[in-house]
Amino acid sequence: MARIGTIARRTFLIGSAAVVGGVAFGYYAYKRPAQNPLLEGLDSGTAALTPYVKIDQSGITLITPRADSGQGAYSVQAMLIAEELDVGLDQIRVDPGVPSPAYYNTALSSEAAPFRATDDGLVAETTRGVMDAMMKFIGMQITGGSTTVPDSYDKLRIAGAVARETLKAAAAQQSGLDVAALKTANGAVILPDGRTISYVELAPIAATLEPVQQVQLRDPGAWRLIGQAVERLDIVAKSTGIATYGIDLEVEGMLHATVRTNPRRGGPMNSFDASAARGMRGVVDIFEITGGVAVVADNTWRAFQAADAIVFDWGPAPYPAQMEQHWQVLSESFNEDHLDSRRRDEGDVDAAMSGAEVITAEYRAPYLAHAPLEPISAMVRVAAEQVDVWAGTQIPRLLQSTVADMTGFGVDHVHVHAQIMGGSFGHRLEDRVVREATEIAMQMPGVPIKLTYSREEDTSHDDTRQIAMARGQGVVRDGKVETFDLGIAMPSVIASQIGRLGFPVAGPDMQIVAGAWEQPFKIPNYRVSGYRAPELAPISSWRSVGASTNGFFHDVFLDELIHAAGADPMAERLRLCWHDPSRKVLEAVAEMSNWGAPLAANKGRGVAFCMSFGVPTAEVIEVTDTPNGIRIDTVWVAAEVGRVVDPVNFENQVQGGVVWALGHAMNSEITYSDGQVDQQNYYDFEGMRHYHTPQIHVRGLENGDHVRGMGEPMVPPAPAALSNAIFAATGQRVREMPMHKFIDFV
Repeated sequence: MARIGTIARRTFLIGSAAVVGGVAFGYYAYKRPAQNPLLEGLDSGTAALTPYVKIDQSGITLITPRADSGQGAYSVQAMLIAEELDVGLDQIRVDPGVPSPAYYNTALSSEAAPFRATDDGLVAETTRGVMDAMMKFIGMQITGGSTTVPDSYDKLRIAGAVARETLKAAAAQQSGLDVAALKTANGAVILPDGRTISYVELAPIAATLEPVQQVQLRDPGAWRLIGQAVERLDIVAKSTGIATYGIDLEVEGMLHATVRTNPRRGGPMNSFDASAARGMRGVVDIFEITGGVAVVADNTWRAFQAADAIVFDWGPAPYPAQMEQHWQVLSESFNEDHLDSRRRDEGDVDAAMSGAEVITAEYRAPYLAHAPLEPISAMVRVAAEQVDVWAGTQIPRLLQSTVADMTGFGVDHVHVHAQIMGGSFGHRLEDRVVREATEIAMQMPGVPIKLTYSREEDTSHDDTRQIAMARGQGVVRDGKVETFDLGIAMPSVIASQIGRLGFPVAGPDMQIVAGAWEQPFKIPNYRVSGYRAPELAPISSWRSVGASTNGFFHDVFLDELIHAAGADPMAERLRLCWHDPSRKVLEAVAEMSNWGAPLAANKGRGVAFCMSFGVPTAEVIEVTDTPNGIRIDTVWVAAEVGRVVDPVNFENQVQGGVVWALGHAMNSEITYSDGQVDQQNYYDFEGMRHYHTPQIHVRGLENGDHVRGMGEPMVPPAPAALSNAIFAATGQRVREMPMHKFIDFV
């Protein structure tokens, strides 16, 4: 059955908190079902059974509102609904649906609450409940934070069960039989005599019924899809090249556009001369937009060529012009005036270091671009009665509101058509391309405008991952880690990103310490401090956000202390770890990698652990120190996610995340000179090459009480495990990324 005890407790806590805290939500308002967006304009005879299931005479459509950027989100959402609806994946269509408050993200409340994932206490659970209520009341429809599976796991199975039981009620009404005598399978209701009535046939009757709310979920032993190796819905289309991404869209009468804005992000445009560009073949118009110039042409290439012919006079950047100055700002932020949070402060760190031999280290992590393979684009048409937006996005409702504000149309007259994306990694949490496409389309009413960034425009204007620096101090005694003190300085990701979206920002930014402060280790004197540096270049969410830098800082420094103590890196982590699911993850990766077995000459192994997004993840990397440089041979990954919904996609997701993380750690950075990004394209923002790619072995553990997502948690430990392995093989500590500055890779 559904986890009634958990659900009841959560709703009780929400009600109590709403009353005690004076929050104007209210228990009954929270419990009231969201309005079903599928009911609006519904054709006669079509059944919209919950906001997630629509059945008409053409078949069954499952609504999958969490965005798909290549991570298989549409498939996993469809699996969860189909499991309880009793349909095969070959019997359904998927549709991302319209933006709606009904598709608010339940799981974001856990990520937003300032508590460790391991904290199930009353205050933590109450706060999560209140934040969940807030997410519902503001209708926060967003894809991010590795929340697609946690958000969907109960919600979509219940939606499928509600639809199933409502269809059984329709069959009972049609046949005159008791609903208890009916069963379902393969998209049909089965009568006691073996006859079947298809869901499609039952849709007109089901459309007249109130959905059945009291449902029972299937026992896991009866599952057909969840936990099984299932072919993803998009695999054939993507493998054969027929999948349609946003970049592939064509609409009758459309024109193509590109933009040029100040490469010194946020700086002014003093002037421009487009005289040479205006006469070029295919150019339709050139005009000024906010911060730059738009070129409209009859195809993308001609728009790019014309944009390159424009001469600009750009003003200065509002941030330091040179890269060295960015690092200096971080270095100067390690003081009490910039202290943003200190949520981990156990024992007496200062007393423990007084008079002791203190081990110190400094670490650095650079700005990084998102650089998805699919070029960034969006299409907008501003017509007389409505606005249409075609774009890959992780924030459809925010886009809808933004475009409504810009155009003066009501939100209901802004239609967002969500597209599949060829990568995002957080890029599509931003709305710049849609804003600019809308601004261009407003000047050309009725014409669909497809705005595409050149790779150079995107790379040089990306809202990157944060730059970050950390300083560690520690003491070891009697072969053990006794004192661990880590300070982390970075600008606020939340202030930069949320500020661009127009939301107020208050309080500490927990991303400054995410992936560091919540680690499940019991060290006698343990402190993690976050220092908020002044805003520098624009930054944004990048796959695993704060943990992407902090997992490296925290674990490499812990590894340094363990080696200084003369302890075994795996054994000491296990000794320090108090959280049983996390211990099992470390034990699993030790067993997978045969940790402790003798290694051949010139080989080394490094282990790293990071809990991020509630997922304990451990990785072991084995490298060989060759005459030409370091070769990464093998990676082992173990993670605790509570439930592996799709084992094939889980393995692919983890393997892809490891390649992503290692490639950036080895090779990638964004740097500034004269206020402009130095890197322009993949040739100077290089990921992992095929010949660098190691064997990657994956194990998903299912011991936890909570279902978690795996889009990001494999990223933070990977650079740390690589650094630790390099040390084990060579004796050289690499404390800064990209590592190719110090190590050659082969």
